[in-house]
Amino acid sequence: MCQSYHSILCYDLAHVEVAECGAPEFFANGSKVLLLPGEDGKIDPRSIERAVNKRTDIHYPRPRALSLTQATEVGTVYSLAELRALGAAARRFGLRVHMDGARFANAVASLGVAPREITWEAGVDVLCFGGTKNGIAIGEAVVFFNPELAREFDYRCKQGGQLASKMRFLSAPWVGMLEDGAWLRHAGHANAMAKRLEAGIGRLPGVEIAYPVQTNCVFARMPANVVKAMHERGWKFYSHVGRLDESRLMCSWDTTTEDVDAFAADLRELSAKERTPRKAAPKKARKGVAA
Repeated sequence: MCQSYHSILCYDLAHVEVAECGAPEFFANGSKVLLLPGEDGKIDPRSIERAVNKRTDIHYPRPRALSLTQATEVGTVYSLAELRALGAAARRFGLRVHMDGARFANAVASLGVAPREITWEAGVDVLCFGGTKNGIAIGEAVVFFNPELAREFDYRCKQGGQLASKMRFLSAPWVGMLEDGAWLRHAGHANAMAKRLEAGIGRLPGVEIAYPVQTNCVFARMPANVVKAMHERGWKFYSHVGRLDESRLMCSWDTTTEDVDAFAADLRELSAKERTPRKAAPKKARKGVAA
């Protein structure tokens, strides 16, 4: 989609920006990633025009692609109307549209739409369709809706080390995942577990839900010592994805109601302890003075 002198527009917390160690720039031979603002993990369409027109001289990397994360890095979902608006803005400025769909299944399950409605019908040129977040051990599917962009992509895959010697073993799980709707069942279950988690912790003292819970994750602001205590009890979650004071609580295709309820129970207990005033230690009596 890009040459080395082009730039890629994406949200400022997009996975391609914050969690790939510069891989997009590396594999695009230096294409620069430019960051766009917005609310709840989603790009503000007005920021596209500002980025494109910020500079138009030859000294500045020319914007060529818009990268959308669906579902977003904070678990929210672009609505059909929002995607159409972004697709229209991209076409107006001659941008190609890439969709980072690591959790694409969760977005489809959340919106209850046909996949085509939020991809090529909304102006998406290329979709990276995630499998590893949905039960497949390894592998992502790259889907080109614009066949011209696929020209020589096989060579890029080979050169980037993405052609396995037994590729059929990476491809086979997709048959089982797609042929009977398991991909949507898995995603729907993960989304439901996140809603259960939100209900279980959303009103606890000292806990604040940071973003609307629309897919399979809950971002929560919690006191630092409560986070530490939860880790000490064996719960594993990140606090460096998103803003610095937010903990990312992920639910997956195999998360159980027992998992969710146990997490909520521990957090409830620790949050209550955090709110309980500590009794002051009794003052020691001075020598010769009655206590």
